[in-house]
Formats: sequence, C-alpha cells, structure tokens
Amino acid sequence: MSLEVLAILMLASFFVLLLAGIPVALTLAISGFVFGLLGFGPLLFNLLPHRLFGVVTNTTMVAIPLFVFMGMMLERSRLAEDLMDVIGHLAGSLRGGLGIGIVLVGILMGATTGIVGATVVTLGLLTLPGMLRRGYNKGLACGVICASGTLGQIIPPSLILILLADILNESVGTLFAAAMLPGLMLAGIYCIYILALGVFTPNAVPAIPVEERALLSRRQLATKLFKVVLPPVGLVGAVLGSIIAGIAAPSEAASMGALGSILITAITGRLSWQVLRETCQSTLKITAMMMFILMAAQVFALSFRGLQGERLVHDFFAFLPGGINADIWFLMLIIFILGFFIEWIEISYIAVPLFLPVFAAANVDMVWLATLICINLQTSFLTPPFGWALFFLRGVAPPEVSTGDMYRGILPFVGMQAVALGLVFSYPGIATWLPKAIGW
Repeated sequence: MSLEVLAILMLASFFVLLLAGIPVALTLAISGFVFGLLGFGPLLFNLLPHRLFGVVTNTTMVAIPLFVFMGMMLERSRLAEDLMDVIGHLAGSLRGGLGIGIVLVGILMGATTGIVGATVVTLGLLTLPGMLRRGYNKGLACGVICASGTLGQIIPPSLILILLADILNESVGTLFAAAMLPGLMLAGIYCIYILALGVFTPNAVPAIPVEERALLSRRQLATKLFKVVLPPVGLVGAVLGSIIAGIAAPSEAASMGALGSILITAITGRLSWQVLRETCQSTLKITAMMMFILMAAQVFALSFRGLQGERLVHDFFAFLPGGINADIWFLMLIIFILGFFIEWIEISYIAVPLFLPVFAAANVDMVWLATLICINLQTSFLTPPFGWALFFLRGVAPPEVSTGDMYRGILPFVGMQAVALGLVFSYPGIATWLPKAIGW
C-alpha cells in the first residue's frame, strides 16, 4: 500500500474515531501512531521526543496559562455584572441599546478574560432574562449573547492568536496588532445590525424603561463608570500595549496581567482563598487540556509528513482553479466545515499545518492569513451541532427559550462573521495596517 493511500486513510480514521466519541487528543495520537507504524515502523518516531520537548519548552506557550489565569480571575471578580449594569444605564432610550451594551461588554470581557464559556454564561445569566422581560426577540437575544461572547477569540490577547503565532512562526505582538482592527470592525458590524433592527423592527429591540434608568443618578453613574470600566481597560492597555510596543515579551506581559487581575479582584472585595484556589484549578485544567492536544498533534503531524501527506495536499491544491486566492478560500471552507464538529485548537493544529507549505511557497502574507483564520474560527463556537457557545447558553437559558430559538438567532451573526471575513480578504490593509504603522 502506497504512503499516499495511508495518509488518506489516516485522515479518514481520525474523523471516524472523532465521530465515535473518542477524545480529540487520543484520536490524534491513535491515528498518528497506527498509520505511522504501518508506513515506516518505529523509526519514524525517533524525532518525536525532540518535537515534544520543543512544545513543552516553547517560551511563547508560557503566556497561555497566565492569560487563562487572568481571564478566570477577572471572571470571578464579577466584572461583567458591573459592566452590564453601567452600560445598560448608559444605553438610555436607544432602541437596541441593551444589545449594543452586550456587544461592548463582550469586547471588554474578550480583551480581559478571553474565555468564551465564562463570558457567554455570565452574559446569559445577567442579561437574557432581562432582555426577554423587556420584549426582546428570543432568537436575537441569544444571538447577541453568543456572538458577543466569542469576540474574545479575535480581540487580543487571544489564545488562538498565540497558537497561530507558534504555528506560522510569527511574532505574537504582530498578530495581536493585526487582529485589533478586524475584531473591532466585527463588533461594529454587530452594532450596526442591532441599530438597523431598532429602526426597521423596533418591537424586537425595545429601549430600557425610564423607571429602570432612573435608579442611578448621573453622579452615581459617573462614579460607577470610573470604578468599573477604568481598571479593566487600564489592565488591557498595559498588557497589550507592552506586547505590541515591544516593551515586554508575551509571557512577561501575561504575568503582569495575571497579577493585575488579582489586584482588581481584591479592589472589588471579592478576592479570597477559595476564589484563588478555584482560579488555579480551572487554569490547570484548561492548560493541561490544551497542552495534551498540542503534544498529541505532534504525533499526527509527524506521521502525516512522513507519509508524504504534505505533497498530497500540494498536488491537490495544484488542481484547484483560481490560483492562490482559490486555495485560501478552500482553506477557509475547510475550517468552516470542521468548525461544525471539532474545536478551534484541533483545527489550528490539523488544518493549518497541512496547508501551510502551499501558502509559504506562494509568499502569502502570514499575518493576513492568520487574521483570516482567526475570524473564521469564531464560527466554530456558533455553528451546530457542536457550537460551544450554544451549549454554554443552553445551560443557563430560561425554559421558554428553545434550542431552535438559539439556532435561528445565531444565523445572522454567522453571516456577519462571513462578511467580516470577506472584507479582510478584499482589503488586507484592515489587518496589516496597524502592524506596519507601529513598525512590526
């Protein structure tokens, strides 16, 4: 049996095992070991210890547990609860103002926590009952919460960008700078959509009642705005600014972010040994899961490369009409389809490395490509049947909200993510302008 056939069977076996319910890390390792041994025997894996050592000693990866810790600590400080209270009152009589407020909170939570599950659950608990009580359309309310909760996957400091920096051999600071404008642009598209609904279908996005807005005076609102918004914005500015400006390495900035999150939680009076212990436990679980998948992916990648899988992919791309642009859109399609079934970590370490040599040979701007991939990966949190944002919201949604309401609600936002993807593809400067402007 030829090596190319074994490579194809290895990919097929991966998806079969995945659909059978076997954990992703084990699926990667099993398919990689079995077909690598069939093709070459144990000699193929002589390089495996070196590759695993490279993963666990990569200094860039140190930023992952630190950013996760920062996010989990801020989530336990109930930052979103305070932000939602302030922004809800600032929305005033604007139709759709509460929806826009949720998007703004999603931006701040994404830049501070970056944990989709924590953001979606928090926003769902705090805002969904109130939105339904005020007459918001059920599907729209669910869509806004889920889409806003995924903004942390593109707005720095994003774990996706850290992994893509390692895969594409790019600077983390460069990718952070490149994703800033596209992330804000996507949030702006959400806001424009909500405002348009307020004009054309005002009953779907009613304004906040006057009686509720009158609960806080202007002075109280200004004081609370200063106390609630300034600390997280300052923390994000310090962390991202130091990375993008080249003052600190990602791991150094992440350590300061972790320390800053402890200080903010202490200032709010919510820091305790229990909170610290729970934060450390959650950080350990998330980091261990990610690192296990990364190491298992090395087995898969080594076997696929040894079985001439990269040449197979290159030959396949040669048959696609339309040149390198068609190749990029084919990758986007593959990532979008994979997002229905597997998570962004596996997609990043399976699909991207397989196609990377083709784009490197064509001199594609890797910073631009990473931004396209990051925007596309957001859809994996929203698309059924395994859209994790939908699962998280389902767990906290009131009984009157059906799963069908959620699926219908996220469709426009998936479409808006596709629009953002098309804009960044058509106008690469949206992603490349800021890195060039600051000299990266």
